Amino acid sequence: MSSGLVAAAALSLLPSPGRAQAGIPVKARNVVLVHGLFADGSSWAKVIPRLQARGLNVTSVENPLNSLPDAVASCERVLARQDGPTVLAGHSFSGMIVTEAGMHPNVSALVYVAARAPDAGEDYGALAQRFPTPPASAGIVFDGDEGRLNEAAFLRNFAGDLPETEARVLYAVQQPFQRGLLAGRTAQAAWRSKPSFYAVSTEDRTINPDLQRFMARRMLASTIELRSSHVSLVSHPEEISGLILKAAGQEG
Repeated sequence: MSSGLVAAAALSLLPSPGRAQAGIPVKARNVVLVHGLFADGSSWAKVIPRLQARGLNVTSVENPLNSLPDAVASCERVLARQDGPTVLAGHSFSGMIVTEAGMHPNVSALVYVAARAPDAGEDYGALAQRFPTPPASAGIVFDGDEGRLNEAAFLRNFAGDLPETEARVLYAVQQPFQRGLLAGRTAQAAWRSKPSFYAVSTEDRTINPDLQRFMARRMLASTIELRSSHVSLVSHPEEISGLILKAAGQEG
């Protein structure tokens, strides 16, 4: 699709200008982090100590990667244990979880890190098809209904700005996902009512950067752009931590 057609398609999907932007987030004491596909909770390992050093209570959720309802329920159980305002942050696919579970009353703000950000009931796959397909998609392989990213695609297209030794460690802890997970749709869109923040990865080869920009613009998010691969939470932990701190009512 030409760049002009992509731009036209994106503009046609933007909400009317009358939707109000969510207000300034309240000061939060808790942060809940959710990982996406091809990863596990350890993908937040560089972000967690930075947030803890600022006095925040941090929990990294293990996404079961089997169905969207199960993934949302897993996140909601963790959110229910928080003792006050909580920032909910998600990377990649887990933006689906943030969008749905973010309706929990404990959630004070949302952070999307190169993440999906669907509207309520939206077919994310159809939305993504309005933009050029990123290279990583060709590297997804299935064993029956269990999917994963092959090693070449993982190293080049998922974690391409990391030292190879570090990227191989992430590849080793990659968790497979169930095919049915990809068919899930969110019933609600928390970004329509809660302060939202988005980190765009400009060198992303897993989710098209222009798709990320579109989703960030549509939700009226406070947005930063990082010259990063898909795993900015690993390659740019200082900036990602700073965005989460901003969402928690603290400045960098």
